[in-house]
Amino acid sequence: MIPELGSAAAIVALALALWGAVAAATGARTGRPALVLSAQHAALGVFVLVTACFALLTYAFLIFDFSVRYVAINTNLGTPFYYRITGVWGALEGSIILWTWMLALYTLIVILRHRESAHELYPWVLTVMLSVMAFFLLVITVAAPPFARLTPVPADGRGLNPLLEDTGMITHPVALYLGFTGVTVPFAFALAALITGRVGDAWITLTRRWTIIAWYFLSLGLLIGGWWSYHVLGWGGYWAWDPVENAAFMPWLTATAFLHSVMVQERRRMLKLWNLWLVILTFGLTLFGTFLTRSGVIASVHAFTQGSIGVFFLSFLALVLLTALALLAWRWDALSAQGELDSVVSRESAFLLNNVLLIAAAFTVFFGTVFPLLSEAVRGVKVSVGAPFFNQVNVPLFLALIFLMGVGPLIAWRRASPDNLRRSFLWPVAVGVAAAALFSALGIRSTLAVLALALTVFVAATIAVDFSRATRARLRMGERLLPAMGGLLRRHNRRYGGFVVHLGILIVTLGVTGSQAWSVQTETTLRRGEAAELAGYRVRFDGLTATEESNHFKVAGAFTVSNGRVLSVLRPAKKFYPQEQSPIAGVDYRLGFGEDVYLVLGDFARDGSEATVKLQVNRLVSWIWIGGAVLTLGALLAILPDRKKPA
Repeated sequence: MIPELGSAAAIVALALALWGAVAAATGARTGRPALVLSAQHAALGVFVLVTACFALLTYAFLIFDFSVRYVAINTNLGTPFYYRITGVWGALEGSIILWTWMLALYTLIVILRHRESAHELYPWVLTVMLSVMAFFLLVITVAAPPFARLTPVPADGRGLNPLLEDTGMITHPVALYLGFTGVTVPFAFALAALITGRVGDAWITLTRRWTIIAWYFLSLGLLIGGWWSYHVLGWGGYWAWDPVENAAFMPWLTATAFLHSVMVQERRRMLKLWNLWLVILTFGLTLFGTFLTRSGVIASVHAFTQGSIGVFFLSFLALVLLTALALLAWRWDALSAQGELDSVVSRESAFLLNNVLLIAAAFTVFFGTVFPLLSEAVRGVKVSVGAPFFNQVNVPLFLALIFLMGVGPLIAWRRASPDNLRRSFLWPVAVGVAAAALFSALGIRSTLAVLALALTVFVAATIAVDFSRATRARLRMGERLLPAMGGLLRRHNRRYGGFVVHLGILIVTLGVTGSQAWSVQTETTLRRGEAAELAGYRVRFDGLTATEESNHFKVAGAFTVSNGRVLSVLRPAKKFYPQEQSPIAGVDYRLGFGEDVYLVLGDFARDGSEATVKLQVNRLVSWIWIGGAVLTLGALLAILPDRKKPA
């Protein structure tokens, strides 16, 4: 019964989405509000029906309904309750349902928020969002049906991918999908602006918070993905330039560029064409990333393999880009009329250079990701593009971007005077140079590490200079210190929310730099009672234990970690799943503010007398996660409604 109900709901939702898109467009062209209202009702119906699909699939997982092919492939009778829930979006078909449900939810919120505030744009926004929903519903009903029946019904299922049995499965995909689907809102407003000819600032004002929300969820998804890699996959890294990691990183880069360049349009009426293209490019990259993840053209621990769906996504991506290019060409005259750059030494120049560097980084990631595919298609030879390529090209770009994080917010608009440059940057530059000298004196020999740390200090100093200058101005008006600081954050939340985001990125940069420059590792085989030493830590092997879990067999080692006193007992493991040919590593670690002790169990003797262990001391990795928390606070501050009042 569940397969029939779910399939019927998806088909009706597709019909409603198509009708809603046509009705909204027709209502906009003919000036018939009744058709736009009908489209609103259709969008509500789509939300209800997709919610029903999602609920039915979840219920099928909970009751082990193996008559549903997707359930049989992604769960079994030994799957714990929690992972039956996350298994709903653990593979292709369920992830598309989650994606569609989030898109329907965003559409519903857009209706509630903008049906009165965006009269000319709103019907076309509804048209675009329902059209995108119709595409994903077409995928659900034709290319990747989640409710396809399986006959004969098996007694047990195959089980979820063991790497997905982690708490990160509920946060990482959800955050990324909220970011990917959230990009659809500014994209819809951008196309609506092109269709109606209202290509000024109105659509940017209406979508600023939507863009920040989508960017924040993309950021959060990337950070959670890094944490997941760090504590699950066993290689001890948080970023490997995996193709699917790259697929999520590219739209983050272009969305970051857009958030900076819209400030230039708002202030100087410049970059209208560029901003529209950035939004279109960001949305296109979310589709391209979805194609990479789900088409089966790449090998990745993240990828969902199903070749037929690739044609759907590439065709839709081509349709989106061709439509957008046609609309841009149609409105070319209106978009080309804009202000001009007054001086190279100005805030708008800094933001423009910021955009150039971000797009260059996005292109580098794109090229490195697709080059192996192109090479195999053209020459029939598989070529690997690894982390060294990405690091060599992108590290200088990212260092330049960090420098611009300090310059952009403080340099004057239009034309910076020598006095402005001296007042804004004398102390930050002096502090940055002093920091570089100090780090070199402390024995840091890596030029890149010294430069990254010095730039981090420089940018932090620019933030401190700006905030202290504004605080002193309020103190001179008679306010006390804490109310003055709080008033700045409340009344200028967009500016200082951006500063807090920058501070979070600086902390992440500190973590990345420290972990790359100073982490150490060793691999050794220990007999029971023997110990290995690394970076002041002593790790003693105490033995092995074997346990039978609900859906796998686990062998765990016991290792006592000390540095003059016993700190903890770590239990890295190997997990043996019936459906997997190779065991899955279960790492264990002791997190610290300055450094982590990280163990990965290797080969071991069956009698438990000896085991091979990979021991790592990872420096400053925790600062990456701390930076993510600070970034979250900054994004929340920037999203808050403006409360500017006369000083």
